[in-house]
Amino acid sequence: MDLMDRKVIKLQTIRFLILDEADEMLNMGFKEDIDLILADAPEEKRVWLFSATMPREVRSIASAYMYQPIELTLGKKNQGNENIEHQYIVVDDRNRYAALKRLVDFNYDMFAVVFCRTKIDTQRVAEQLMSDGYNANSLHGDLSQQQRDKVMKSFKDKILQILVATDVAARGIDVSNITHVIHLNLPDEIEFYTHRSGRTARAGKTGISIALVTKREVSKIKQIEKVINMRFEKKLIPTGAEICQKKLLGMVHRLREVEVPEQEISDFLPTVYEELKDLTKEEVIRKFTSLEFNHLLDYYRGSKDLNQSDFETRGEKVHDRFVVGDRLFINLGKMDGLDNGKLLALICERSGVKGKEIGKIDVKGAYSFFEVEKQSTDQVREHLHGFEYKGRMVRLELTEARREGKRDRGGERRSGGGDKKRKSRSGGSFSHRKGKKRY
Repeated sequence: MDLMDRKVIKLQTIRFLILDEADEMLNMGFKEDIDLILADAPEEKRVWLFSATMPREVRSIASAYMYQPIELTLGKKNQGNENIEHQYIVVDDRNRYAALKRLVDFNYDMFAVVFCRTKIDTQRVAEQLMSDGYNANSLHGDLSQQQRDKVMKSFKDKILQILVATDVAARGIDVSNITHVIHLNLPDEIEFYTHRSGRTARAGKTGISIALVTKREVSKIKQIEKVINMRFEKKLIPTGAEICQKKLLGMVHRLREVEVPEQEISDFLPTVYEELKDLTKEEVIRKFTSLEFNHLLDYYRGSKDLNQSDFETRGEKVHDRFVVGDRLFINLGKMDGLDNGKLLALICERSGVKGKEIGKIDVKGAYSFFEVEKQSTDQVREHLHGFEYKGRMVRLELTEARREGKRDRGGERRSGGGDKKRKSRSGGSFSHRKGKKRY
């Protein structure tokens, strides 16, 4: 339009007019500009529209400016690449960025595109990642072409590990070795999910698409499944311990695979051997591991679980669930920062049992009760009893569920009236005199 206003270009002689990314041009608010350019072009011309989706606005352009247009579709409509593994993770909205960092730390060889909804979010997330020491940068519509080219070159050369982008800016990215696409926010239009996830698994390779969603957005995952005709697998955010273990094993693998330049290093080895001669092999391994690893251990020491349970509902009424089985006492409660959902997540993560195997949960101040299917009781006890949680040694005890008599203040029924409870001075936990088996 600038060239037209300066009268340095004449569209009247063109034979072909091609509009690429037609849907995104319209979404960006350029419809009036497109109409003006098309109107200035001659009637006798070929018009081609390329679009990842076919909204009503694109069809209206075809109707107004094309004569008997033919629509060609490559592949099935909205059909996703079969080489992509689709996953989703349920998180609290305020923990999206923390969850992203854990995914990057866990997948240390990740080469990813992270999608945000807005240019502001894209810039903010990229700056946070760079501030936290990650090789990242942003790609959005406010960048000049020179800036965009510079960012894309760094990404293709793998100088950048993470490219944070908007839907519009990511159009046309064709990098064949992207391992992950992470949706920090789901797109507003379901059709755009296919376009986003298609940035990975190119040129016959495989890839992973991970969506971070809140509990309210899980239903949108189901809608996307129907549109792309593929299933999503629910995943959990890695814990600090899992990240440390994965990184440690990765470091060990790289150590085994490293090529040693014998000639160049041979002159330095005698000094190294002399310096380490009083250390055993085991001590050398421990010290070198700690040298590389201490900062990560320090960062994740005492880190909280970021996963949101599917069973958490408004008001966190997880206790309405029903399982016939054993009733367990645990000396953790609200004073430890737990509610029904967080205790359920802790039990499932530590023991490996499914959430459906856990029944009624009743969280008190310094202790809690929960029900578990009988076949899973020993598994829960084995993994939770005796481990340390925020400086407290966890204790589990089996109680008998009572169905008769009056309710006590904690909402549990007493049998007869002789079931007393006393407060322990060690850790603020409680124990019952009758009806309980100690482990």
